[in-house]
Amino acid sequence: MTDQHSSQALSWRRLYLSRAKLKASSRTSALLSGFAMIAMVEIQIDDKQKIPDELLIGFGVCTTLLVTVHLLALMISTCILPNIESVSNVHNITAVNESPHEKMKWCVEVAWICSTGIGIILFLAEIGVLTWVKFYSISQNTAIASTCIVIPATILFIAFALVFYKRLVEHKYQRHTEGLKELENELHALDENQEQNARNPV
Repeated sequence: MTDQHSSQALSWRRLYLSRAKLKASSRTSALLSGFAMIAMVEIQIDDKQKIPDELLIGFGVCTTLLVTVHLLALMISTCILPNIESVSNVHNITAVNESPHEKMKWCVEVAWICSTGIGIILFLAEIGVLTWVKFYSISQNTAIASTCIVIPATILFIAFALVFYKRLVEHKYQRHTEGLKELENELHALDENQEQNARNPV
């Protein structure tokens, strides 16, 4: 009975984690994709501005990728989140089995990675390219200064993401190891009880 309750508690914890990830992904994706669309629509480029075609192509590709990645994360969140929310509001310990968060775990992870990983890197790249498109014919020094800020920020973000996921994997490994040790201790305790019952039958 204790093992069953522990399993149910772990399933509820995974459900709440999946729900939190999907909520964060939907909010982040909606915000950043909206910004990218506004930036592409509102930017004003005159025929007099001598902007290289390569720079415009890079801006268009970066904006399209940014919106596409975030819309993918937003679509996944919008499709899965209502099903998880409907189960999380039910005050029944066995209701967690009706949630699709276990079967669609890879979808939740894809939405999380697209929104908070790939999407943010593309967003930083979008800022860098946008400054070049905006200030290329006015002041290239401004674009260079912005690029000098964006590049270290991108490297810092990637470093933080790698360290964070490394620590998270280590934490999960430690938790699994402790769980296995607890199971081994319980198994040894059961074996000892069985041996004592066999030696001292009632």
